Amino acid sequence: MGEPSTEVAGVPVSALKRHAELSELVDEARWRYYVLDQPTVSDAQFDEWFKELLALEEAHPSLQTPGSPTQKVGAPVSGDFAKVRHLARMESLDNAFNDADMAAWQARAERLAEGDPGPYLCELKIDGLAIALVYRDGKLERAATRGDGRTGDDVTANVRTIKGVPHRLKGDDVPSLVEVRGEVYIPVDDFKKLNEQLVEQGKPPFANPRNSAAGTLRQKDPRITAQRPLRMLVHGIGVWEGATEPRAQSEVYDRLREFGLPVSDLYRVLPGLTEINEFIEHYRAHRHDPPYEIDGVVVKVDDFRTQRELGSTSRAPRWAIAFKYPPQEVNTKLLDIQVGVGRTGRVTPYGVMEPVVVSGSTVERATLHNAAVVAKKGVLIGDTVVLRKAGDVIPEIVGPVAALRDGSEREFVMPTHCPECGTTLAYEKEGDADLRCPNARGCPAQIRERIYFAAGRRALDIDGLGYVAATALTQPLPPQQPVVRTEADLFDLTLDQLTPIKSVVRDPDTGLPKMDPKTGEQKVVSFFSNINGEPSQNALQLIEELEQAKQVPLAQVLVALSIRHVGPPTARALTDTMRSIDAIMNASEEELAAVEGIGPRVAATIREWFAVDWHREIIDRWRAAGVRMEDEPAPEKGPQTLQGLTFVVTGTLEGYTRDSAAAELTGRGGKVASSVSKKTSFLIAGENAGSKYDKAVDLGVPILDSEGFEILLNEGPEAAAEAAAPPES
Repeated sequence: MGEPSTEVAGVPVSALKRHAELSELVDEARWRYYVLDQPTVSDAQFDEWFKELLALEEAHPSLQTPGSPTQKVGAPVSGDFAKVRHLARMESLDNAFNDADMAAWQARAERLAEGDPGPYLCELKIDGLAIALVYRDGKLERAATRGDGRTGDDVTANVRTIKGVPHRLKGDDVPSLVEVRGEVYIPVDDFKKLNEQLVEQGKPPFANPRNSAAGTLRQKDPRITAQRPLRMLVHGIGVWEGATEPRAQSEVYDRLREFGLPVSDLYRVLPGLTEINEFIEHYRAHRHDPPYEIDGVVVKVDDFRTQRELGSTSRAPRWAIAFKYPPQEVNTKLLDIQVGVGRTGRVTPYGVMEPVVVSGSTVERATLHNAAVVAKKGVLIGDTVVLRKAGDVIPEIVGPVAALRDGSEREFVMPTHCPECGTTLAYEKEGDADLRCPNARGCPAQIRERIYFAAGRRALDIDGLGYVAATALTQPLPPQQPVVRTEADLFDLTLDQLTPIKSVVRDPDTGLPKMDPKTGEQKVVSFFSNINGEPSQNALQLIEELEQAKQVPLAQVLVALSIRHVGPPTARALTDTMRSIDAIMNASEEELAAVEGIGPRVAATIREWFAVDWHREIIDRWRAAGVRMEDEPAPEKGPQTLQGLTFVVTGTLEGYTRDSAAAELTGRGGKVASSVSKKTSFLIAGENAGSKYDKAVDLGVPILDSEGFEILLNEGPEAAAEAAAPPES
């Protein structure tokens, strides 16, 4: 890049240099994104550059020339298709990133309109490819990409292959000429399948659904486009002639739907900023509910006359704005792929990456599930990869940025032996996706993971037995021997055993050793002793809580044994029916399968577990230590007033834990589910109810607060229905 001119009056040379540098970066990123369909920077990085460019031009207005990237729309058209001029310019949208930005936009619109310009139409911002379709006398004449806003690529032949796009409009009062605008996209599930197919064919996968849609629409051979699952949703018009003209954006959607065009139902016409912000926050929490990727919400003044009054800037309408959610995808370097071993012996590959902030937290590791998933995603060690947080929680490697490969990348090879005990890995049966370490009794990793799991809240509920403690008990530094070789040793622990232990610290997400950033060596702790060698508070707490854990209900003891497929609901069903560990252990497969919710597969797994000698030793040792092995006789059933009804419990209920609330419901014949659906009879919602409350509202499920819950228990479902919060649309 050459030296910038210094002839702009009053602008420091440093600002000129940075403006020139940012302009080049933004133009290059747009070219790769819009034309090549091979982005090499994340949306987050692009937004950061663009905001810095805007700030520079705001501070130095003379930098804002017609050639600045801030004044351009999209990118130049590619050279692979015929060029067509749009009937009306396709503009971009200004962005808002917080409530203050939205309030400033609304205030500006109100000032220019000399009054409230509402109501407003709010719709989801699909992360797809902008397209314009021209229908003349009801017949599809032309389809073009946005290009630079005035001229786009003619992709008519490819658009004709998209399912749901009509070749001829239907209905009455069809315009003689209409240009409709929309987004072409590939549904998320179909995107994953498409990438798997590309990898199988030895081709580089797409980085994200948006680029898969753009790359597909720009295929030179329409037959290839026809084989891929492109879809389209229409969200506006550019030209309308020869028919009754709509008066509002929402009316346009009704008319376009009548013509047979695909229009989303996920929009609302709202009166003001309060309701707009509620809509934005709703879809922030439900961002992954639609079948397509969204990156925000578009807000438009609904009335067309007011839109015309507000007009446009050089690149964007003043009557619309895009509220953009924080990017959930970032780019980072995949440094290595390692494997961890879980409590059931499953060996799971993990990506180890350069640390990067995504959705508010720093991420440096992400699961890759198994070797088949690594192959399907097409990632190589050394790739720059797209990282996202699935559901804003779980880090997920989406795929590689293939355009940045330099030939130094290498394939991941799944190990043949357990990384912690050296046992040959194997599939349990033909067709399994997961390799496992079969050394369940002696593998330090499996023992560590099972001990940590056994201490969980839904099992033995031992706060003092976290991941550091579980590691110290099962994997102390040589020459010390583990004090816990199997779960059988757990309740025989003494302070004398605990205090000498020194252990390597491990990552609870992967089971891999953590490194000391100062020394570069593995981090080591003396978790159960003080500097003077006396028992630490950690040791005293663990011994005390182990004693308390001996009295947890039998269902929790059963969960702590790590029997495959036996989680809390299955354990409760077994103990409610059989009441003792001996009855469960000695039951036949047929008797186990007869328990509600168990079935033949789980019954066979339970029988297999109890048939192993060292598993029975755990039962015997825990029993000898005083662990509860049977429940009190089942109380006589009261009136089954809730028979046939399904409930979901969420939030904090006054006077109840979730488990005790569930027990009250099941004791009256009700069924308790973990997620809200159309089959849910009532949602029992305490304070901080979260997303389940929103789902219940969306589905029209009656909602009971703490007071309504008491009415349900004492007076029955009919009285509770009258006390329920009315379902909102």
